[in-house]
Amino acid sequence: MTTEPAAAAPAAPSHKLNRRQRKAIVAGTIGNTVEWVDWALYGIFVKIIADEFFPRSEGAVALLSTLAVFAVGFVMRPIGAAVLGAYADRHGRKKGLTLTVGLMAGAGFVIALTPGYEAIGIAAPLVLLVARLLQGFSAGGEFGSSSAFLVESAARGRRAFAGSWQQVSVGGGVLIASLLGTVLTSALDDDALHSWGWRLAFLIGALLGLVGLWLRVSVEDTEAFTEASAGGRTRSNPLRAMFVEHPGAALRVAGITVAGTLTYYIWVNYLPTYANLTTGIPLNQALLSQTICLVVFVVLLPFAGLLSDRIGRKPTLGAFAGGFVLLAWPLLHLMGSSFLSVFAVQLTGMLLILGYSANCAVIMAEQFPPEVRATGIALPYALAVAVFGGTAPYITTWLNEAGHRDLLWMYVSGAALVSLLVYLTMPETKDKEID
Repeated sequence: MTTEPAAAAPAAPSHKLNRRQRKAIVAGTIGNTVEWVDWALYGIFVKIIADEFFPRSEGAVALLSTLAVFAVGFVMRPIGAAVLGAYADRHGRKKGLTLTVGLMAGAGFVIALTPGYEAIGIAAPLVLLVARLLQGFSAGGEFGSSSAFLVESAARGRRAFAGSWQQVSVGGGVLIASLLGTVLTSALDDDALHSWGWRLAFLIGALLGLVGLWLRVSVEDTEAFTEASAGGRTRSNPLRAMFVEHPGAALRVAGITVAGTLTYYIWVNYLPTYANLTTGIPLNQALLSQTICLVVFVVLLPFAGLLSDRIGRKPTLGAFAGGFVLLAWPLLHLMGSSFLSVFAVQLTGMLLILGYSANCAVIMAEQFPPEVRATGIALPYALAVAVFGGTAPYITTWLNEAGHRDLLWMYVSGAALVSLLVYLTMPETKDKEID
């Protein structure tokens, strides 16, 4: 009597990164980091930019005008997402990422070198506007291409860990910008800071962008894109394919983003300026608090990604959104003029945002096949960021100037509730097979 050999057990998903994957993640992370320095510097030096590029006599109007330019930069993000995301889906993640960092660095040089309002009049804010639009165009394509690149470079059981490095790089870029802001505002007097100090920060950021460009030229493209291209699965119009074939996934990406982008741009990017305006805490102290909190945030992000790989996307995202639904009011009302008060509010918010930032790249990448992945991530994300992230500093400042500071918590809590409903109703994708 013969017996049939037992069927081989299916191979367990790999939880280890090979040498090629580790190299791709390192190169992708460093390249992303230096690009986001330029983007973050604008928010950090927004009050000084307002003084330099608009008539100083206008006071709050000049600040709001500068914040409007900040918001208008986000209008270009969906356009950049559509154009550059489709470019990355047709020609590769590497070429898409090389283009985005070159555009961002070039715009940074323009902002650093443009004379102020007193020197060239109305041309100054117009050049600032064009440069910020170019940065918005670049940032719109960056997120989709870099998220697809990192997640596609990962072992199956480490996708959230790999994707979390996209946000490590964003946080790292903000951290470097915050460090530059802290050092310059502490070491220079007001005259030096206004005349050349803030420009030095933008020049350093632009030079770092050239380092990112070199790193991206040297890295290989992902196997997922290479195989899709070799198999003839790339699309001539990825944008149309995304809308026609994956409309539900596109809407889900937008819903995932709503609370994440609003809380991120308030807590991680704009809170030092907001605290300075509303409580009177010196800007250098608020920036020091932000810098310390960002160090903690960046260090913990990969561990939050590992947690998502272990317990799932939905529990970790739900903890983030549910936390802001419950804590938005006490956090924003407890912030006072002391360093410890601002630090406690910043740190608590950033710890909650870990649940979003560790997951956003991977959960969005898991919604789409490789032939539309960069576009599918980039465009819905950019639309949500333009509406909720780009307007966050303007709305928070306007609420304060209009005497409605107490309403901000309702805006934050409401956005968190919208995303919480999306998280609770979406499918779990931790164990999903992706190409």
